[in-house]
Formats: sequence, structure tokens, C-alpha cells
Amino acid sequence: MTRTTAAHEIVERALELSQADGCVAIADEESTANLRWARNALTTNGVTRGRTLTVIATVDGAQGTASGVVSRSAVTADDLEPLVRAAEAAAREAEPAEDAQPLVTDVPASADFAEAPDETSSEVFADFAPALGECFAAARGGGRELYGFASHSLTSSYLGTSAGVRLRADQPSGTLELNAKSPDGARSAWAGASTRDFKDVDPAAMDAGLAQRLEWARRRVELPAGRYETLLPPTAVADLLIYQMWSSGARDAAEGRTVFSRAGGGTRVGERLSELPLTLYSDPHEPGLETAPFVLAHASGDDMSVFDNGLPLGRTEWVREGVLRKLITTRHTAGLTGLPVAPPVDNLILDGGGTKSLEEMVAQTGRGLLLTCLWYIREVDPATLLLTGLTRDGVYLVENGEVTGVVNNFRFNESPVSLLGRATEAGRTERTLPREWGDWFTRAAFPTVRVPDFNMSSVSQGV
Repeated sequence: MTRTTAAHEIVERALELSQADGCVAIADEESTANLRWARNALTTNGVTRGRTLTVIATVDGAQGTASGVVSRSAVTADDLEPLVRAAEAAAREAEPAEDAQPLVTDVPASADFAEAPDETSSEVFADFAPALGECFAAARGGGRELYGFASHSLTSSYLGTSAGVRLRADQPSGTLELNAKSPDGARSAWAGASTRDFKDVDPAAMDAGLAQRLEWARRRVELPAGRYETLLPPTAVADLLIYQMWSSGARDAAEGRTVFSRAGGGTRVGERLSELPLTLYSDPHEPGLETAPFVLAHASGDDMSVFDNGLPLGRTEWVREGVLRKLITTRHTAGLTGLPVAPPVDNLILDGGGTKSLEEMVAQTGRGLLLTCLWYIREVDPATLLLTGLTRDGVYLVENGEVTGVVNNFRFNESPVSLLGRATEAGRTERTLPREWGDWFTRAAFPTVRVPDFNMSSVSQGV
């Protein structure tokens, strides 16, 4: 189909062409706009647009139902029927799908299913770009250099199935990353933000915070590896708990392969993970973090099933008041484990009931470390969810309620599940950009968390 062919018409045509027992078609219309800058000057900008069509065919057989998935971009009118036939051929050649379920039915259609997709453009930066220019001038006057990028995308997804589902979701996603460096590159600080439309980001406030951090870094203190009282800012907490969520599949837990497996069999659902009143949840209707309120699965995996496409999503509490309540399930794995159906939702929020800002928590710290962010996070042991990684762009020493200097970077070894159990304080929840996972997961809100004995396992020479 050409760009002038409506997305919903592509979906309808794919369903009409289907000769399989069941068919799911997903058309994703995506547009992106971006800005990049270095050394206090814009370097590049651009706008892109694209379309991807995914066709999922299901074929019933004596041994069960098989599925075949084919996804292609830039599909033309001549490509559409071969794509549908390829999905059907893949289904006929496949073994019966373990996750096979009847396709979802009885879901009210989206009122805007037949309307044109939303699109982003460079206009999304209309207010942001001039404010960024003022930051460049301030940075030049303050003897620092700013680097970074801003990106905005808008994806309109159209889901149709042979069972009658007709749903649409529009997903705006924006990220801002800002680095400040001293001219010699010896000092570096980072700040990031997640946004839907760039109307709620304040680059001047971010730059002011970075300038303060560069000043803190004028004094350098070398510290050895060890366990330190540590303030983890929202971005660092998000990176750790997003990985925890990705590791919380019910089936793996029930089969004894993860930190959520119960000794002797079963899962740890119902066990207390933290003495703090921490509630970790996802909600497609969370203000400022809205996401698709239904399952949109382009492929099947351990925690996602193409057969669940269109299944309604609501608020899901993974941890409530410190107690593990749910693990990720599809309809299939819910049946295997006896747990309720709880598909993943594309946002994550941690609320501990706290009201203190990061600055207030620093002021109440006798001696400890304040992190900026984490990166290069990797799993060491799935049985305990032990993760390792590095600190980055500033680890600061706090003494008697004040930041007194920057210290060397560290490699850490920690389990987010263990951290929940050892945390002694959580501040106020605020939207944040996960530094490590920001390319894949941007809709997050977390508090600063105080951990009395964060394990800095070795010294790192990274900046």
C-alpha cells in the first residue's frame, strides 16, 4: 500500500485476504523528530516517518493451533497478499503453539479506528529549542559544554483480528538527555527527562542542576570499594526495578528458575519483600504516563502471546504495601501457574508514600553517597536476580547533610529484590527517564531510595 492508503484499510485488507483459521493484523504508523547538540551548539536535526505491518496467521490442526508471524516495513499494494500468504505458510510449517488460545472477542471497537494517524514534527520543539539556545549561552558564560539529544516519536497502532477486534492506540514518547562537561573533559554530569510533548521539560532548570554538580566535582575524594549508605535517585531506582519487572515471569518462577521461585515449589506471590509501604504498579491510564490499554503483541514470548492481542489492560499492582502480589502472565501461563492473568503494561511506577525531595534526603544524610545514574547493567545470577553494573557521570560524597565532593566511580553488585528489603526510606515519586533502559522503556515514575549498605564491589576508572 502507498502512504496515502489509510492504515485501518491496510488492516482490513489483510484480514480480507486471510485464508487461515484466524488472523491478526497490526499496522504501526510511526513518525519521529530529533535534535542533537555538542559543545553548546546544535549539530543535527531531522524528521522521519514509516509504516510497519505485522500479520499473524493461526492454523488449526489435529494436534493444536499453530501460528505464523511476518512483519515488514514499507509494504506496497503488491506486497500485501504475499505477506499474508507468508504468514499462513509459516503457521502451516510450525509446530502447534504452546500458548494457543481462542482469539480475544467482545472488545468494544475504538471510536477513532478509521481516523488518520497522529504525527509528530519539528514543531514539538517550538518552545524547547529556544530555551535550549538560552542554555547554550549560559553554559558558555559559565565555562561548561553541553552535549545531548532530544527525541520525540508518535506511533499510531491499528489492531484488527478475524474475531472482530478493532482497536487503536496512539503513543507519544519523548526523551531528553543533557550532559554537561568541563572544557578539559575531567568533570561530567548528566540529567534526563521523559515527556509526552516537551511542554513540561525545563532545560534551564536541568542545566542549573548540572552546573551545580560540576562545581561539586571540583573536589575529588578517592574511596575504596565497600558498602556505603547510598541515595539512589529515581533514574537509578527505575533501571533496577524495570529489570526486576522484566524478570518477573510467572512461569519461570513457578518452574524454579528465578528470584520469585519459592523454595520447595511454587512462587513467592504473597510474600513480603519490603518493610516499607512500597507499591510497584503499572497502569495504562496513569496521568502523564499513559500507554495502550490493551495487549499489543507482535510476537509470542515467555511473557507475551499473540493470541492475547486486544485483551484489555488495567491497573496492575505487582507489589502492594511491600508484599508481592502478581507476576507477569499471559492467559496461557496463568492457566499453567494458577495465577491471575496479568500481561505486562508499558509503564512502571513505585510509590512509597514519601514526600521528601532528593535535596531534603541529602540534607538528612550524615555520611553517604549520592549517585547520578547506573549503566551497563547485566545479570549475574537469575536465582537471586543479582545484577552488576557501573556508576556514571558523578558519584558524590555527602557529609553532614551537604555534598562535599565527587568520588571515583564503582562497579556495583546488587539485587533489586534485596534492595527493596533493605531500603530504609523512599522519597516522593516523580517521573524519570531510566538512563540504561531509556531506548526501550521511558514511561516510569520512581522515588529516591535510601539504602544503608549499597554494595560497591570494586573501583571503576570510568568518568
